Amino acid sequence: MQRRHLIHTAVAALSLLALPSWAQSAAPDLSPEQAGRPRSGKVDEAIRLLNPQFKFAKEGALVVGTTTGRLPFGAYATDNKTPVGNAPDIAQLVADSLGRRLELVSVAWADWPLGLQSGKFDVVISNVTVTEERKEKFDFSTYRNDTLGFYVAKNSKVQAIKEPKDVAGLKVIVGASTNQEQVLLRWNEQNIKAGLKPVEVQYYDDDVVLYLALASGRADTYFAPNGIAAYNARDGKTRLVGLFSGGWPQSAEIAVTSRKGSGIADAITTALNAQIGNGNYAKALERWSLQSEAIPASRTNPPGLPKK
Repeated sequence: MQRRHLIHTAVAALSLLALPSWAQSAAPDLSPEQAGRPRSGKVDEAIRLLNPQFKFAKEGALVVGTTTGRLPFGAYATDNKTPVGNAPDIAQLVADSLGRRLELVSVAWADWPLGLQSGKFDVVISNVTVTEERKEKFDFSTYRNDTLGFYVAKNSKVQAIKEPKDVAGLKVIVGASTNQEQVLLRWNEQNIKAGLKPVEVQYYDDDVVLYLALASGRADTYFAPNGIAAYNARDGKTRLVGLFSGGWPQSAEIAVTSRKGSGIADAITTALNAQIGNGNYAKALERWSLQSEAIPASRTNPPGLPKK
């Protein structure tokens, strides 16, 4: 346990040097045309692995549910209707691999499980972390490491968050029903048992209000997917003070999500590995400054965030 703690402390410190460099990169392409989006031909091996009994939502299409609220993962283009971001790019590569046209359906985060189970869409690509609880209902094909970051206002007195005790007594913003919330609540429980001050957990549906809370001191820190928080930090108003795996204390991965036992997961995993091999995957991450979260290979249903 001591070795695991030291590993995660080291990762939190060293990863400060390997952040998405939005401030130094060109502005992201938010056009509806997405001329720079990587494309692929069919991957015959992936198509052969499709279960003949799998019923696609639409003939000839891969219908993908995705949230469109926050870059770099997903947002609307300048036409206010076309989803763009890393999730749509990954979705395009999967659809191309399976020889199907891509159809993206915007869905609220809280609604994707029901939409997927009801067959409204074939898969979900929406920064979904693999967890043991979710694996009871869904299959997963991984495509990115899950990295979480603590961000504070630029003038905050908080300089570093390296372990659970560092959040004791802080006012922490976190998203509801997310794996980062699970991690934070576990830390809080651990800290209370150790006699430390509890965390004041705060939830905001509006990003404007969220960042105002940070700037005004109503909140001390924001615990979020690092890609999202790093994208927002490009304005220089917030800064990173800690980086952790989304499956703390284990590693965790983001994955394409499909219905349990539906017979499409292995095909998608094979498709993703083909895209990793041909370089399109790297291009899809680089477009949105997510290279630091790349994985060497996609896996079907790897170990996930443990149950509570």
